[in-house]
Amino acid sequence: MKKYGKSIVIWIIGIMVILGLFLSEIINWITSFQWFGDLGYEEVFLKEFITKAQIFLPVFLLFIGIYTVYVLFLKKNYYKSFVIYDNGFSERRVNQILGIPIIFSSVMVGLNTANNLWFEILVFFNRVPYGLRDPIFDNDLGFYLFQLPLYNQIISSLFGIILGLIMLTVIFYGLMFFLRKPTLYAAKEDLNFRSSFMTKFLKLTLKQITVVSTMIFVLLAVLFYFRSFDILKSSEGLIYGAGYTDINVRLPVIRVQMVASLVAAALISYGYHKKKLKVALAGPILILLIGMVGGLIGSAVQQFSVTPNELNRELPYIEHNIAFTQQAYGIDSIEQQEFSAENNLTLSDIQNNPGTIENIRIHDHRPTLETYNQIQAIRLYYRFVDVDIDRYEIEGEYTQVFLGPRELDLERLGENARASWINRHLRFTHGNGAVVSPVNQVTSEGQPEMVVGNIPPSTDTDVTIDRPEIYFGELTDHYIIVNTEEEFEVDTTDLEDEELEEEDLDNFEGIYEGSAGIDLTFGNRFLYAMKNRSMEILLNDEIREGSKIVYDRNIMDRVQKIAPFIQYDEDPYMVINEGRLYWIIDGYTTSEDYPYATPYLENGHNYIRNSVKVVVDAYNGDVSYYISDMEDPIIKTYESIYPVLFDSMEEMESGLRDHVRYPHEYFDLQTEIYRTYHMTEPSVFYDQGDLWNIAEERYRGGVQDVESHYMILRLPEEEQEEFILSRMYTPKDLRNMTAMLVARNDGEHYGELVLYDLPRDRNIYGPMQIENRIDQRSDISESFSLWDQGGSTVIRGNLMVIPIENSILYVEPIYLAAEGEDSIPEVKKVIVAYGDQVEMHPTLEEGLNALFADRLGEMEEELEEAMEEEASEEVLEEFSNIQELIQQANDTLDEANEALREGNWQEYGDLMEELEEILREMGQRDLL
Repeated sequence: MKKYGKSIVIWIIGIMVILGLFLSEIINWITSFQWFGDLGYEEVFLKEFITKAQIFLPVFLLFIGIYTVYVLFLKKNYYKSFVIYDNGFSERRVNQILGIPIIFSSVMVGLNTANNLWFEILVFFNRVPYGLRDPIFDNDLGFYLFQLPLYNQIISSLFGIILGLIMLTVIFYGLMFFLRKPTLYAAKEDLNFRSSFMTKFLKLTLKQITVVSTMIFVLLAVLFYFRSFDILKSSEGLIYGAGYTDINVRLPVIRVQMVASLVAAALISYGYHKKKLKVALAGPILILLIGMVGGLIGSAVQQFSVTPNELNRELPYIEHNIAFTQQAYGIDSIEQQEFSAENNLTLSDIQNNPGTIENIRIHDHRPTLETYNQIQAIRLYYRFVDVDIDRYEIEGEYTQVFLGPRELDLERLGENARASWINRHLRFTHGNGAVVSPVNQVTSEGQPEMVVGNIPPSTDTDVTIDRPEIYFGELTDHYIIVNTEEEFEVDTTDLEDEELEEEDLDNFEGIYEGSAGIDLTFGNRFLYAMKNRSMEILLNDEIREGSKIVYDRNIMDRVQKIAPFIQYDEDPYMVINEGRLYWIIDGYTTSEDYPYATPYLENGHNYIRNSVKVVVDAYNGDVSYYISDMEDPIIKTYESIYPVLFDSMEEMESGLRDHVRYPHEYFDLQTEIYRTYHMTEPSVFYDQGDLWNIAEERYRGGVQDVESHYMILRLPEEEQEEFILSRMYTPKDLRNMTAMLVARNDGEHYGELVLYDLPRDRNIYGPMQIENRIDQRSDISESFSLWDQGGSTVIRGNLMVIPIENSILYVEPIYLAAEGEDSIPEVKKVIVAYGDQVEMHPTLEEGLNALFADRLGEMEEELEEAMEEEASEEVLEEFSNIQELIQQANDTLDEANEALREGNWQEYGDLMEELEEILREMGQRDLL
């Protein structure tokens, strides 16, 4: 009985030691399971755990057997080589002690294999065909995306296992010298005995080296086999991917080295048995020589055969690089259209495109963000991190807006208030609402016109926010505890002191009524106190039955924790849907294993798809993943692994689906790649004769690449306005505009890319050329110089390039900001440019009217010149009629501008209709 009691005590102590060593991991596992369960994703969490267990157990058992056989082999040779000195250890005890490193090594191999290969194994067994084959080995591309990474990982792991065998061998001899000391080693004074011992020991060591070396070279042959496929990602030649020298020299060399590695393994074994060291070393030397000779041949072929005839030799490989790079980045299906960019835009055209004109962006996102923080943060502890562009139906009008969420920023609290555990985790729990302002509306003070703002959010439109609390956002980095005895959370009132007075309670609202959080039972209080190293969770009296802890509230951390195999856009944006707030985050599938595709991404990745739209409820924290690109084989593979995680876009609420955007980060990458890879003719690509640059503009006194812009406009050949994303190109080292790339965002056209090619036979003003024309206007330059004095700063906003009909209009807002951090930038002027004309006026409407009124004057002068040449009475009479029409148009336009300045919108509309009638009559006379 005492024997069993002692064993029980030992077991208890052993379990306690294990728990102590792995307590943190155990707590993290339990709390993570609860967290995933709270989101309904237990299956996602358990998939990793179960898969690792399924890998670990068979690998552990397999290597228990392998290592046992190997140690028995070592033991047998050891006993055959030496006379053993009996030091009192029984054979059973020796075997038990040797079993410790065997078990430990097997556990480590099992854990490393499970941790390193579990996801690659899931991908391997759930892979789908890509449907496209590589041009060299004729493999489906799925082989490179889903199979080859696993093979390479296995090979790497096998080399690690061989290293483990070497370590196990060292440990074995160390233990055996202690457990079964050779008698020869004990006879230290006998030199013959010592010499005999060393000879036998070296012989035994050489035998083990032979066994291990044979395995290494067999594995090296396998490595060379799979390395041959990596030649499709070669970066040594003219283009990324296999080139002429790679295919005709380096690939054959790799294959010869593969055969030589098998020969080397055989020669090592043969040389050992025949005691011929030179034979054993011949194989490794042969591999090195093949590599050296192959390198010399490759250099010679490149220098004397390829370089003098580079285009001819590399032509098919350039074609491969162009085609596969375009496919890898989703720019192979860009539709190309001609855009004539005529200089015949009229006031009638402006009036016929109200949806485009009324959504021209007058505000920039950076000054708008400054304004939001100055006039709409309202409370000390609120901050706007970003403003994003979106589109909403506002009172029936398709309207482009800025939207900024008002988030909680604890770092803006006073030091005492910030240090209070109750303030951080029980009271200051969430942000409050969002601000919405149309991009084209400006107040009399030059600030954005807020259609949704203040606390609580208020509006006179149909865009309402009924659930304004933001418990999950970009700044919510701390855990909170809800449903406590505190009975209120800071929501609409500022905090003057560290403690709140009783009479202040009426000013508070926002008790959490959502479903997020883990119930803080007694056991969970202990777990989360340990997890967060916070005894307050365990001891605080305000935590009661029904209280919940809510953590991992930062939306980026949240989605990364659920699906770390997806790469997420760094710019999440907020959406208002049926009075609630949601975040939408774009997710990407990436790979570094796409053949022939030039890497443009971090970590050498050369494939990307925007395959996922993630929606996060700002109140409840629910996370939903929607597949936005069902053609992507990687996301289809992930869906097969995690069927519970992904839904189709059809299952997304229509109110959210209406706000899905083509991500500008993805679009910017595509536009950058397309600078070079729009050239599909190999000879042109080789010469780089049509290389493009991203157009440039002035911003805040400097020069920058034009940002991609979201706009609402009517594209050529389309019947109605839509939400698009665009960016402009210029020829390399030139400033004229050569093309515009557009991504469509709405409805069935979502994701379509259209390139509008501009005429190459004449100059089409690029953004920087328009900027220079603005600078050349002396009256505008003088105004800038005047405004820049006396503590004010002129901010030139983004230059908007707007296609209308078959022409291009340019618009740039001019801000004025006082010096200092608290300055609120104000829109003071709007510059409008068309053709050779540039106008600067207080509003866009005035600028357009002035611009096209001048064009009416030009037409009048042209008619007068024509009449001087044709002096007949009929022509003179017709000219007199035409003059009257032009005068009527000018007078009507003046009256309309006056009504606009007075804010008489009804009269302005009537006069614009009258002007349209006059212009229509002029059009019938072929004047417009």
